[in-house]
Amino acid sequence: PTMAHSKALLVLENFIGGKFVPCSSYIDSYNPSTGDVYCRVPDSGKEEVEAAVKAAKDAFPIWSSKSPLERSQILNKLADLIEHDLEAFAQAESKDQGKTITFARTVDIPRAVQNFRFFASSILHHVTECTEMPTMGCVHYTSRAPVGIAGLISPWNLPLYLLTWKIAPAIACGNTVVAKPSEMTSVTAWMMCKLLEKAGVPPGVVNVVFGTGAKAGEALVCHPDVPLISFTGSTLTAQRITEKSAPHCKRLSLELGGKNPAIVFDDADLSQCIPTTVRSSFANQGEICLCTSRIFVQRGIYSEFLKRFVAEAKKWKTGNPSDPTIDVGALISKEHLEKVRNYVKKAQAEGARVLCGEGVDPLALPPGNQKGYFMLPTVIAEVKDESCCMQEEIFGPVTCVVAFDTEEEVIRRANGVKYGLAATVWSGNVGRVHRVAHRLQSGLVWTNCWLVRDLNLPFGGMKASGIGREGAKDSYEFFTEVKTITIKH
Repeated sequence: PTMAHSKALLVLENFIGGKFVPCSSYIDSYNPSTGDVYCRVPDSGKEEVEAAVKAAKDAFPIWSSKSPLERSQILNKLADLIEHDLEAFAQAESKDQGKTITFARTVDIPRAVQNFRFFASSILHHVTECTEMPTMGCVHYTSRAPVGIAGLISPWNLPLYLLTWKIAPAIACGNTVVAKPSEMTSVTAWMMCKLLEKAGVPPGVVNVVFGTGAKAGEALVCHPDVPLISFTGSTLTAQRITEKSAPHCKRLSLELGGKNPAIVFDDADLSQCIPTTVRSSFANQGEICLCTSRIFVQRGIYSEFLKRFVAEAKKWKTGNPSDPTIDVGALISKEHLEKVRNYVKKAQAEGARVLCGEGVDPLALPPGNQKGYFMLPTVIAEVKDESCCMQEEIFGPVTCVVAFDTEEEVIRRANGVKYGLAATVWSGNVGRVHRVAHRLQSGLVWTNCWLVRDLNLPFGGMKASGIGREGAKDSYEFFTEVKTITIKH
C-alpha cells in the first residue's frame, strides 16, 4: 500500500506487559458494511504469544496475592471507564462487526460493562466448605487459588461482550490473561487495552495478542505454561483445540454453536411469541449462538403463524448499520455471506419454499453500502428435518419453520441434531412447559421469552454445543483450583 493508503487506516498493536508493541506483519480487516479495508491487525504468532505469556507469568505473583476486594475495585473502575466511553465503543463495534449501532449501544457495550461489575461483585461472595470429624479429631476445609495464566479466545459476533465475559472472571479470581480476539473484530479489545492502566490493572495482568486462530490461537493453545483455555466459537475449531491441548492436560471451557429450536404450541400467545421469535431469529443478523434457527409450530396454528411471522420479518429494515432506524446490519465477511446464501440455495434445490428475504425480495441499499455484506431476514418453510438447513448452524439471518402434531414428536425432532445449546418453548400450559423443558437436550430453555439472562446461573451447552458452564459459581470454579486441607487437632 502507498503511504497515503496506510495513513488513513487504523493500525492496531499487540498489548503485552502493559505496553503497545508493533508487529512485524499485519492482516487486513474489512468494514462489512462497505467492503473496504479499514483496519490492519497484527498477524501474531509464536514469538508474540511467548512474550505475552512471559509478561503474564511475571505479573502473576503480585496480582494473585491481591485481596478479592482490591481486584474488585479495579474491575469496577474499568467498568466505569468503558461506560464513560460507551458511545465511542459502540461506534467502533458497529463499524468493525457490521452490527447495527442500536444493537451495539443497547446490548454489546452495556453488557461488557456489566460483565466487569458482575464479577467484581460476585468475587466477594464466594465461600469455601468445611466439615468436621469429631471422632477422628479432624477438621477438613477447602481453599481456592487462581490457576495461573488463562488463555482466552473469543469470537467475532459479540466481540467485546464475549471477551469481557472471559477476562472479568479470570482476573477477578487472581489469574493473569493472554487473550486473542477474532482477527476480524479486534478494535474494541484494543480500545479496552488503552483503559487498563488508568483502571489500575498492573502491567502483564491482561495481555492481548491479535491474529488468526491458525497462528496466534494455535501458539496460545500449545503453550506449556498456559494451563487453561476458555474458547467461544465453532465446534470444528474446538475439536482442534481439544487435540492440541490434550498432551498438556489443559482445563477447557468450550462454548460452541447451536441449532436452537423454538417450539410453538397451539395455546401460545402469538402476540408475544411472534415479535420475540422474529427477534430471536434475526437479532445481530442471526449471528448469535443462541439464535432460533428451527421453529416448530403445532399444525392447528401453523398457517396463521407463518403468515404473521413473515409479515413481521418483512418489517425489519436492512441497511447502513450506523443508521439508528435499521434492524439488520451487515454480515461479518464476504465469505460468510456466501456461505449463508448457499444454505438458502440448497433449501430451494431440495424443494423448500423461501417465503421472504434472500432471492425473493429486492434488497435496496444506500449508495455507500452497495459493496457491503448484506442479506434480508429469510424465512424458509417445508424443509425436511434431515436437510443441512435443519441440521447445521447457518449463523445468519435465516430461520426454518415446520409443522408438528404431538408433544412427543416435537421433542424427538427438536433433539434430533448434534447441538444442544438453547431452546425456547411457547405455551400457556404450565405442566407442559415443565415436561418439555426437562426432556429437551439443551443447556438453556426459555419459556415464553428469549435471552433473558441472570448472570449468576450456568450458561453453556450439551452435546456438540460445548463443555463446561459459565456463570457466577461456574466461572469461579473453572478459573480456580480447589484444595482440600485436613487438620488433626
